[in-house]
Amino acid sequence: MSKFGDLINSTVPVLIQFTTEHNPECEQMQQIIEEVALEMGEKLTIININTLKNQELVEALRIKTAPTLMVYKNGAMVWRQSGITDKSSLVMIAKAFN
Repeated sequence: MSKFGDLINSTVPVLIQFTTEHNPECEQMQQIIEEVALEMGEKLTIININTLKNQELVEALRIKTAPTLMVYKNGAMVWRQSGITDKSSLVMIAKAFN
């Protein structure tokens, strides 16, 4: 869990996507996140976390479905949503926390 704390403790917003392998919604969301990454560049850090390989973290954060997206800034969660989110909404959210 301390590694997770290190990941989210940043002045740059950190977008975390919790995914599951072979999930069509996660695969669709991954394409959208790649587009967001291209647009935001160094103004946003993006991290993908596999729910099956990180069960303790998934339970601690009460993640019930994949994909689940979270934005952290300075170690605090500032936004969370489950399911698919469109590119323009994610860019707007990332810019709001810059």
